[in-house]
Amino acid sequence: MESRLEALLDQLHQEGLAFDGARSDRRERRRNLEPDSARLLHLLALATGAKRLLELGSSNGYSTIWLGAALAANEGEMVSVDLDPGRLEEARANVAAAGLEGTVELRVEDAAAALAGSPESSWDMVFLDAERPEYPAYWANLVRVIRPGGLLAVDNVLSHADEVADLRTLITADRRTEEALVPTGAGLLLVTRVTRP
Repeated sequence: MESRLEALLDQLHQEGLAFDGARSDRRERRRNLEPDSARLLHLLALATGAKRLLELGSSNGYSTIWLGAALAANEGEMVSVDLDPGRLEEARANVAAAGLEGTVELRVEDAAAALAGSPESSWDMVFLDAERPEYPAYWANLVRVIRPGGLLAVDNVLSHADEVADLRTLITADRRTEEALVPTGAGLLLVTRVTRP
């Protein structure tokens, strides 16, 4: 990754820590992805050659830039959705500062609607970092929209294990998937859709 982008991402990370530290209500926080998790997702997007990526939960665009840089290198495209128009405007400015407007499409949209509106097997990779109580309701569409061999990454599976327990139960029981827990940052769950006989 270019040093210019690394510097922007470091600045956004530091600003995010300061911003969140001054707010007690978690809904007002940026809740950015941890840098080690972001770097891992960036690497996975590069390594898998992902050309179509859906991010559910943009916040101010910190993770969006990490993922968008990988998709730009892959000559792909990504869509990132969030329900907060103010946060999405922050994300839009940050994505523009990163020079990724041609790769990243930002939408004010509910995650469930984005998934429901996506065709079967239409995404190479999906990053899920939205409102955790809604995750079980997303599962049928999540597994439907990821292409076979594609990747789903879910953040906060260690830091908020109780809030993602129902989703994890659904994933474990689904024979169309394989999973691995990566104990980095707040905990990333990686899930791939497999083809079984």
